[in-house]
Amino acid sequence: MKRALVVRGGWDGHAPVEATEFFIPHLESNGFEVDRADSSAPYADPDRMAGVDLIVQCMTMSTIADNEFRGLEAAVRAGTGFAGWHGGIADSYRATSDYLHLVGGQFAAHPAKAHAAPGETGPGRNYVPHRVELLPAAEEHPITAGLVDFELVTEQYWVLTDDYNDVLATTTHPPRPDRPWSRPVTCPAVWTRAWGSGRVFVSTPGHDLRTLRHPAVRTIIERGLLWAAR
Repeated sequence: MKRALVVRGGWDGHAPVEATEFFIPHLESNGFEVDRADSSAPYADPDRMAGVDLIVQCMTMSTIADNEFRGLEAAVRAGTGFAGWHGGIADSYRATSDYLHLVGGQFAAHPAKAHAAPGETGPGRNYVPHRVELLPAAEEHPITAGLVDFELVTEQYWVLTDDYNDVLATTTHPPRPDRPWSRPVTCPAVWTRAWGSGRVFVSTPGHDLRTLRHPAVRTIIERGLLWAAR
């Protein structure tokens, strides 16, 4: 059997346990034995990391020790897949620049609604209608083949990134009178990245279980996990 390591924790608002448990049956039905961890400590354990074919990470706004990051990077470089969604991978370890280099994108903002309902201060204030647009490269990629552009009402990630990513889908933040930017800003929403012998997969949609259950989002993540695996 293939081995998957699910590393989850950090900010509870992304429901790391519930979100990862949502996808674990998909992994198991595709021949993975799944190991779970509630911290990044396993990354520093070479015996535990040996033979891991896929890391699924859902760890938001946390920190990672130097030896843990070195173990993670070494595993990916040697061929272990690294995959995740939303802040669980794109906003995990803000203080570790080498991690940002590995992943290829860092959450910067999710602009809130221009006009929230009276008294609206919870997560819903950040749920905005937006479109995820698939690029021509997505037409034949195993993660996105057969899918079309789709609409979401959830957090829309503005990410800081580089052109080493292979981008499959984007989303565009429009200029708004209540915001300081003056032209549309297009950010990657789904991308892959080669790192040594390893594959990295990131989907920025995935804030909550409702979003993860969206047919297109669920399909992209399920395929992305399998694609990234060794």
